[in-house]
Amino acid sequence: MGEEESKKVVGDEKVEETATATATATTTKDVSDEKPVIPVSDEKAIVAVATPAVEPEKKKLSGGSIDRDAELVRLEQEKKLALVKAWEENEKTKAENKACKKLSTIQTWENSKKANIEAELKKIEEQLEKKKAEYAEKMKNKVAEIHKLAEEKKAIIEAQKGEQLLKAEECAAKYRAIGQPPKKFLGCF
Repeated sequence: MGEEESKKVVGDEKVEETATATATATTTKDVSDEKPVIPVSDEKAIVAVATPAVEPEKKKLSGGSIDRDAELVRLEQEKKLALVKAWEENEKTKAENKACKKLSTIQTWENSKKANIEAELKKIEEQLEKKKAEYAEKMKNKVAEIHKLAEEKKAIIEAQKGEQLLKAEECAAKYRAIGQPPKKFLGCF
């Protein structure tokens, strides 16, 4: 019985090899059937070269438990790599979000500080405008007071001038009445 089983196993291997060879021959025929050669016209002297399509190598699926184990190891590796890539993307996204949040906080802080300084500047400008208006009012009052004093002094001088003119007219009338010239006609002589 042991010999019959070994013959069956050897026979199965031959059947598998034959099936694989037939499948390879079929795929080769299919490739040549799919790519027709374009006929060359007599007008052009260009030679058409047909290149066979490169197909990715298919792995044997009938390799047994060794191939299955290798495939499982490869799948585990791909799974680990996918998890690492997902973790990396997640960490990058976290870092970007954290940086964006901090930048936003800094921008908000900067804007509030600028607003405070502008408000303070505006307040100082208003105070300066108020002081300027007060000083302008004081200066106008001083100018008005000076003008008033000047008018008063002018009025006093005009009054003194009027008194002196009146006095001179009275003296002249007196001298005319007496008929004598004034004693101090020219004071420099």
